[in-house]
Formats: sequence, structure tokens, C-alpha cells
Amino acid sequence: MKKLTLILFFLGISATGFCQLKARSFEEVDSLQHIQKKKTIVFIHTDWCQFCQRMKNTTFKNQEIIEKLNQDFYFVDLNAEEKRIITFHNQTFNYRPSGNNVGVHELALQLGTMNSQIVYPVLCVLNEKNEIILQYSNYLEPKDFNLLLEKLKE
Repeated sequence: MKKLTLILFFLGISATGFCQLKARSFEEVDSLQHIQKKKTIVFIHTDWCQFCQRMKNTTFKNQEIIEKLNQDFYFVDLNAEEKRIITFHNQTFNYRPSGNNVGVHELALQLGTMNSQIVYPVLCVLNEKNEIILQYSNYLEPKDFNLLLEKLKE
């Protein structure tokens, strides 16, 4: 009986407590929009940005946020310094070097530029037609991000 209780306990934890955020590629989102229309949330960040890393380790580890993102949105994690070619919404985007081992991806620039500059982290929300409906450039605590997700679902 104790073994059965332990097994059920661990199954319950793994089903609810260890839900992982499902990050999609832009190519996947393009395909998925044909099957089920959803808003897309793009998290644009860099490896050197402290607020980006903090958001990854707090906001995007929050179980309530993970569940909402997985259920109601498509989520894309975009490193602004990623060097791979990305095809999205019938366009091709490349990494644009700006010096020795420095540069930024064209798609990050297109989705994250506000007032002629990009400041990390950036949250970019796209509607079902892949049009930008919101850009936000700042760290968001889990409770504030949760409020944003609730507003976006309306």
C-alpha cells in the first residue's frame, strides 16, 4: 500500500509540478497557425543580459505562467544574437554581424526595436496573423506577467 501511495504521489507531482514551458521555433509557429490560431509571445533576449537571465529563472519557471503559455499561446524564445537563418511569415531573416563576434539577428531587430533601439529583454506579442500587437521592453515579475497573459486572452 505504501508503494502504491508513493507511486501516485510522484505521478501527481510530475503531472503538475514539473510542467515545462514548450518553446516553439518560428517555423513551427507558421505551421501551427494553420491548424490552430493563437497569439504568439516572443521572448527576445541575450546571454549577457542580467534581466533576461533573471526572467528566464523566475518568470518563465513559474508553473502558472508555464501552464497559461502552453495552453493559450505559442511561445518563442529568441536569442537576439542567434546566428541561424530563420524563415518566418514568408520572409528569411539572418544574423547581422556588427563587429568581431558581435551582431544581432534581423528578426530580433524587426520584432524588438522600439523608438529606434532595442533594449533587452523584449516581449513581443503577435496576433494570429503574425502582426505585432504589443512590445514591452523590461523585466516582468511573475505576477505582472500573469496579469499581462490574462489581458491578452481576452
